[in-house]
Amino acid sequence: MENNQDFQQHFQQYCDNAQDGAQYFEVTYWDTDSGRIRTESFDDAAAAGRFASRCVSGEDGWAVVDAIPGKVRRAAA
Repeated sequence: MENNQDFQQHFQQYCDNAQDGAQYFEVTYWDTDSGRIRTESFDDAAAAGRFASRCVSGEDGWAVVDAIPGKVRRAAA
């Protein structure tokens, strides 16, 4: 539970720095159902944070949120 609280405090920095269309967010997480590492993309920092919080709710769950600049996303597409 302490890790989840620490995650939520640091994630607020991503939310504060987000600009409309300037970046998107990738959540890399451990899917405990399949036993695989997965990645989901979100345009909204709050949605990424909610999703990551659900992923770390279990004892074995973890999630990492990365803020990706928009120009990197367009270049990779």
